Amino acid sequence: MARLLPLGWLQLKHQKLRLFAAIMGIAFAVILITVQLGFSKALTVSAVRYHSAMDYELVMVSPKTTYLVSTKQFPRSRLYQAPGFEGVDGVTAVYTQQGSWRDPADRTSARNIFAIGFNPSQRGFARLLTPAQHELIKLPDRIIFDRRGRPEYGPVAALFESNGPYEVDINDRMPILAGLYSLGTSFGLDGGVITSDLNFLRAFPKRDKSSIDIGLIHLQPGADPQQVQREIIAGIPRDVRVLTREEFKTQEIDHWSKTTPIGYIFTFGAIMGLVVGFIIVYQILFADVQDHVREYATLKAMGYTHGYLRGVVLQQSVVLAVLGFIPGIAVSILVFGKAAEATGLPLSMNLRSAGFLFLLTLFMCASSGILALRKLRSIDPAEVF
Repeated sequence: MARLLPLGWLQLKHQKLRLFAAIMGIAFAVILITVQLGFSKALTVSAVRYHSAMDYELVMVSPKTTYLVSTKQFPRSRLYQAPGFEGVDGVTAVYTQQGSWRDPADRTSARNIFAIGFNPSQRGFARLLTPAQHELIKLPDRIIFDRRGRPEYGPVAALFESNGPYEVDINDRMPILAGLYSLGTSFGLDGGVITSDLNFLRAFPKRDKSSIDIGLIHLQPGADPQQVQREIIAGIPRDVRVLTREEFKTQEIDHWSKTTPIGYIFTFGAIMGLVVGFIIVYQILFADVQDHVREYATLKAMGYTHGYLRGVVLQQSVVLAVLGFIPGIAVSILVFGKAAEATGLPLSMNLRSAGFLFLLTLFMCASSGILALRKLRSIDPAEVF
């Protein structure tokens, strides 16, 4: 097959303008596919940042809760039934709600922020907060801010690092910013703060302290999460749901990817990129076959098989795939860098993803080449000459 490459390459470069247009078209399709798939992956990864960062084996939520930003409350007493089951080592009640945050450098600018409250004497947030920060939020009106929140919240981290703790405005209350943690944004969350349950209830005085949003269930070493889950579900009323860590994350991902327009938009965009690239390559290869009908007919008359001619066209497809993929993936990496900097979303390119995208590009070009081969199959040297 390698001996076919020079013939295919010579035919492609014979018309340099057409070759350039094909490369640019494929590169555009690669960029479109890569960016759409990249944002789709960022959607699923960023949506479960808190789900992955919290410490728990099982979680208790309201049956009406479908995603983290809009949790529904359930009785805290229901969570405290869980320690009565074998294998459960403890529980942590978690309050969540969107609050109003004012930019410390411009108090006229306000936006929503995700607030979390829990008992700092209990487990659940050791991956986000240091032991010292657990002690700090036990003090009245102390909060910890996510340094990786969107810049629209103001120069929060810079002010803290230069001046130390200072007062901030959340829900028209003036708690003290006592520290920073690092997590990041998602499509539903621009930033967050963590504090104690008592400080949370001070910031949201209308909240019923007996109703919580999330219940973290910690298991004893060696306990089977699924077995404990089944026992809890069988032993308590059905007014709550008990989920494993993976089920909790899957619920969040399904909400964003299946029940909101965002997931459909990214999928549709990737499909359209594939279609655009397919059409471009097909038009280029079909035009090339049409321009060289006499030459292909001559080769057939000389005894070359249809398989040989098919190999020429398919290797043209491979050449186009390689030449279009290189600039396409290079531009996509630059786009990811700029978009990640602007949005805080986990947009990146690794070798595995690049390999998958190259195979997808190769499939797109090869499929176009196979379709363009229909003209070759019908060539009859006697009719051409």
